Amino acid sequence: MDNGLNVYSDIGVLKTVLLHRPGQELNNLMPDLLERLLFDDIPFLDVAVEEHDAFANILRKKNVEVLYLEDLVADAIKEPSVKEKFIEEFVNEAGFFGVAKKDGLIKYLSDFKDNRELILKTMAGIEKAELLNYESTLIDSVDMDYPFAVDPLPNLYFTRDPFAIIGNGVSLHHMRTVTRNRETLFGKYIFKYNERFKDKDIPMWYDRDYTTSLEGGDELVLSKDLLGVGISERTDAASVEKIAERVFKGESSFKTILAFNIPKKRAFMHLDTVFTMIDYDKFIVHPEIEGPLTAYAIRKGKDGSLVIEEEKMDLDKILAKHLNLDKVNLIRCGGESVITAAREQWSDGSNALVIAPGEVIAYSRNKVTNQLLENAGVKVHIMPSSELSRGRGGPRCMSMPFYREDL
Repeated sequence: MDNGLNVYSDIGVLKTVLLHRPGQELNNLMPDLLERLLFDDIPFLDVAVEEHDAFANILRKKNVEVLYLEDLVADAIKEPSVKEKFIEEFVNEAGFFGVAKKDGLIKYLSDFKDNRELILKTMAGIEKAELLNYESTLIDSVDMDYPFAVDPLPNLYFTRDPFAIIGNGVSLHHMRTVTRNRETLFGKYIFKYNERFKDKDIPMWYDRDYTTSLEGGDELVLSKDLLGVGISERTDAASVEKIAERVFKGESSFKTILAFNIPKKRAFMHLDTVFTMIDYDKFIVHPEIEGPLTAYAIRKGKDGSLVIEEEKMDLDKILAKHLNLDKVNLIRCGGESVITAAREQWSDGSNALVIAPGEVIAYSRNKVTNQLLENAGVKVHIMPSSELSRGRGGPRCMSMPFYREDL
């Protein structure tokens, strides 16, 4: 099936990838909003953009087609009826109160003639002062100092999470927090209305209308037969069952889904923040995930039901068993130093983007981890990272592969 999507491993040669260039949404971060918007610090936008452009340029030099989220969504809403539908759906999910406010916001957004500017505005957030005849509700009266009518979406540059390409299908997510769940609306319009994908036969492995949470950082395509999913702070066990049911019922090559039960805390936010596949037999790992740990091997039974087998063993043994390898090489983020491991894990040393087997893009600040990768024979492309890393996500988090060559 050729529908423009093809990801049957996390290490195949990368051909097409989706990014989002950070925008005004980062300038709309305020200290009092950080916890609500899932940030620990405020990145300096000017430098963050320079770093992100350097990331994109590394990819282009490796002949990777770089797509931008904002461009794909803008192209998706070029038909007036689709644009109208998008605006109404966006406003309905914006957390507005009262008919007058809703109508005012719809008019405000409908007045944008340039679709790309419209999309960037929905990403950046909308201040109360931007809306004419803004009518306060009781909530506004109590919280008069709150400046936004619609919150910004500062996590958007982590394109890995709102949806994921698995095989030749899409997992469109229901995200844990209200703050991030609005991001998935962009994915819905891309795959339904963008010329590149509409009218293509694209399986949907998950849908944003489901009620349990699933996020892309918890999904690892370990091989054409094996999908890894984290049961984490951001992904529910029920979601793993749902995606397993749909993947096994669809035209998919995946035979096993390996669900990793990882600690439910911010340091282990997603599975890909604690380990990343970088070669056929090599992984970067956070030392605390090495195990023993509990995983569940999920397969399709003869009657179509799910067969679930619990496994408790060290991570390297689980991976070697399910990848049919004699052994795998776990490269520790930060090496043997507890201090360095904690520091480089904080800045996503375990989260690299693979552009070919044994070739990755990694943050410059994780010096010890990067040297260990090179010592293990991995080619490392270094990208600047002083500001982007403040969002608590690495190069893998900032990218959604659309097409990888098969291994």
